[in-house]
Amino acid sequence: MKVKDIGEQGLLRILQKFCPAEIVGDDCAVMATNPHKSLAITTDMLVEGVHFSDRTTGPYYAGWRAAAANLSDLAAMGAKPLAVTVALAVTADTAVEWVEEFYRGMTACLQEYQTPIVGGDVVRSPVVTVAITAFGEVECDRTISRSNARSDWAIVATGVHGASRAGLELLLNPEFGQNLEKVDRASLILAHQRPKPRLDVLPIVWEILDSAGEFSIAGMDSSDGLADAIIQICRASGIGAKVDRPKIPIPDIFSEIVSTEKALDWALYGGEDFELVLFLPMANAQLLVEKIGNGAAILGMATDSTDIWLTDSSGIYPDIVLKLDRGFQHF
Repeated sequence: MKVKDIGEQGLLRILQKFCPAEIVGDDCAVMATNPHKSLAITTDMLVEGVHFSDRTTGPYYAGWRAAAANLSDLAAMGAKPLAVTVALAVTADTAVEWVEEFYRGMTACLQEYQTPIVGGDVVRSPVVTVAITAFGEVECDRTISRSNARSDWAIVATGVHGASRAGLELLLNPEFGQNLEKVDRASLILAHQRPKPRLDVLPIVWEILDSAGEFSIAGMDSSDGLADAIIQICRASGIGAKVDRPKIPIPDIFSEIVSTEKALDWALYGGEDFELVLFLPMANAQLLVEKIGNGAAILGMATDSTDIWLTDSSGIYPDIVLKLDRGFQHF
């Protein structure tokens, strides 16, 4: 059955099953907010052939990743997710089953964080496109921004980087990684298909900062790559950084499938790992890494210059400047 066979109203009736009945049905979703908190809003657009395809993700995982990308943006701001709206553009020949599976994937991800789909829009289009707007709530004095970083603060990544890029390579190139154990292969593929937004990190951050008695933190997520996140924070804060190559958290299994240089490239520029990159005072950074575990690491330090260097404490490689032009750019 195709979308053209059931029409707009028929499609809407199907999609409303994924939304709370008491919220959808009017021209707007109305939700109460706390006067002592700020509303965080983010929108992410995904286009078939650019951000997802059945070759690598399929509708369920495309839906999961679409939801995870928005939740990750909320996590990067320190916000707790409240709800999402979904604008869906499909061709008349899109299979209804594809749409339902896409929404099942979104719902599966969102339900882990008690986040409902509260509305959206449906239109016809020559290419499948999804635009999700996510709403979150953050306490006024706990908003994490990119512009708060200071020199001499430590740079923390909340987990390993490059795994999503490796998973994509495995999906695109079946000949790649033939020597991998089945469990390792599956783990890398899931890193690409089912990324986890790091909302779990926020309670740990608040506990540490509350104990320290001051809100000293800056950050963003690494959806566009680890190098991108570090550079964007430094630019917004008017500082520089030194990132130590050996301290970048890369999956151990990379040593069996790619060269050292390729592993570094995927970690810095591969993107879509959806970890958090946080700048904060060293003592707090050390405590945060200890409590998070699972690949979290201190990568380097912020500096009072505006240069962003990749250094090597082992003395093997020369220092190089980190740039944005090696990561994914739409144009």
